[in-house]
Amino acid sequence: MVDLAASPEGAEAAIVVDRFCKSYNGRRVVDELSFSVRRGEVFALLGPNGAGKTTTVETLEGYRRPDGGSVRVLGLDPIRDAARLKPLIGVMLQQDGLYPMLRPREVLRLFAGYYRQPQPIDQLLERVGIDPGTKTICRRLSGGQKRRLALALALVGNPQLLFLDEPTAGMDPQARLATWEIIRDLKAQGVTILLTTHLMDEAERLADRVAIIDHGRLIALDTPERLTGVDSATVLRFVAPAGLDSRALAALPGVQRAEEVRPGSYLLETAPQSMPAVLADLTAWLRDRGITLTELRVGHGSLEELFLRLTGSEMRE
Repeated sequence: MVDLAASPEGAEAAIVVDRFCKSYNGRRVVDELSFSVRRGEVFALLGPNGAGKTTTVETLEGYRRPDGGSVRVLGLDPIRDAARLKPLIGVMLQQDGLYPMLRPREVLRLFAGYYRQPQPIDQLLERVGIDPGTKTICRRLSGGQKRRLALALALVGNPQLLFLDEPTAGMDPQARLATWEIIRDLKAQGVTILLTTHLMDEAERLADRVAIIDHGRLIALDTPERLTGVDSATVLRFVAPAGLDSRALAALPGVQRAEEVRPGSYLLETAPQSMPAVLADLTAWLRDRGITLTELRVGHGSLEELFLRLTGSEMRE
């Protein structure tokens, strides 16, 4: 189920991390980490606090130098080839670092001046949901507005590769969905995106592949569907009113076992090849009886459940 080879499978890689190591004060925080990111994909890099995510991303961006191994970004060395690489990438930092006394349009115009062919400023501000004519200075923007402006700053240079660090942190649900649509549009345009997030549903919905690291090592890498078992699903879970007839559910074609695991929460087991038919039969069975289905999940669990199973549930600083 879990692919640790990290092979680009013949596709040209936008990012190659090869046995990358990094230590601070004698403590190794990244330990022979290897993975690759294909051009044009959304790649989510996940891990608990202290797992080595930030060190890895900052090294790819050219802010840190590997102690061992190597990294390549768009075929370039992030430090030696920094002058060639910087115009090709966009970076959305977790800490925005905006000029506090400037207005959003002024900040974006300043950053646009660093690029030969920047995006139109006003259109970009509107795209991220900020009024180009606002007089509010950056210091007084809400947390969500600051994140949206940081996204605009990352996009202004038309990057080939985009680094997004917790892109929707602090955003309201509407802004979050709008940001997801921007990410999907960028992918459709061929932009490569490396995403770090603590929101598992964000990674599950946006990423083509997900890498989970812990203690500086790669512990899982695959598509969200394969990691959560959807591709080879034998388990279907759903939530409906309590007290449904488990015997009748077990009698549906293809169902091997049916159980109400707790009031209103049901589990059906089937063979992977039978899952599409079981889904159709279950929803028809519920419809014919006027039963409302409030939640449905195919697979062994969510990405969040897998993440906690692999990395543990204890809190970390």
